[in-house]
Amino acid sequence: MSTNSETPRKGLFGRKKKDRAPKKNGRIQQMREVFNLARKHNPASAWLMAAALVGLTLVGVVVGLLVSGGVFGTILWGVSGLLAGAVLAMFMLGRYAETAAFDQMRGQPGAIGAVLNTARRGWLMDEQPIAVDPRTQEMIFRTTGRAGVVLVGEGRSRHKVTKLLDKEKRRHEKVVRGVPVHTFQGGENDGQVPMENLTKTLYKLPKRLNKAEILAVRNRLTGIGSIATRPPIPKGVDPNNIRPDRRSLRGR
Repeated sequence: MSTNSETPRKGLFGRKKKDRAPKKNGRIQQMREVFNLARKHNPASAWLMAAALVGLTLVGVVVGLLVSGGVFGTILWGVSGLLAGAVLAMFMLGRYAETAAFDQMRGQPGAIGAVLNTARRGWLMDEQPIAVDPRTQEMIFRTTGRAGVVLVGEGRSRHKVTKLLDKEKRRHEKVVRGVPVHTFQGGENDGQVPMENLTKTLYKLPKRLNKAEILAVRNRLTGIGSIATRPPIPKGVDPNNIRPDRRSLRGR
């Protein structure tokens, strides 16, 4: 009986250890992938981060020697410099990885939506584009925040994106009257917002709504969810009255 009672306990503790291990390994693996991505895009990134780490550590040691003059004070200043260097190196890693990710996404369909999804500070992003032209793949993405509703267009044809943005802006202004509706085009040409500046552009918009009003606007926008802009039917053609040409079907 004693052996049976001890077996579940062993298994229970074993499961706990197995559950914790993948989380730790997952974080390490994620950091390794981010580092490899940054180094692949910028081979000098590893050396620059190492220089920041070693440089601030040496600065801390020198300051400790000048200020305290003792061994204990020098060690404290050296450790402080090491920690500051580690923070700076992690910040640099994040920036290098962000730049590499932007370069990988650049030109890919849906890249603007992926960047919008990284916006924080109370911005709520729709997972799918709210309007898509299936022929030319122009897309409109929507996010809602304290500045109101923001529509961002993406596509090859600037003229077509502008027309689609104007159409969606009029449609949204009818539903959320009194709420600002901002429009932007994502891209690298004149008058467009580059991907790396998109979230900064959102944060600079004047704030008009509080949290409760943002949720109310989101609820009102659910009625005009995703749509696909289809090719228009030629004028004078009623699709309900179209009949097949039987002679053509028989090959005559």
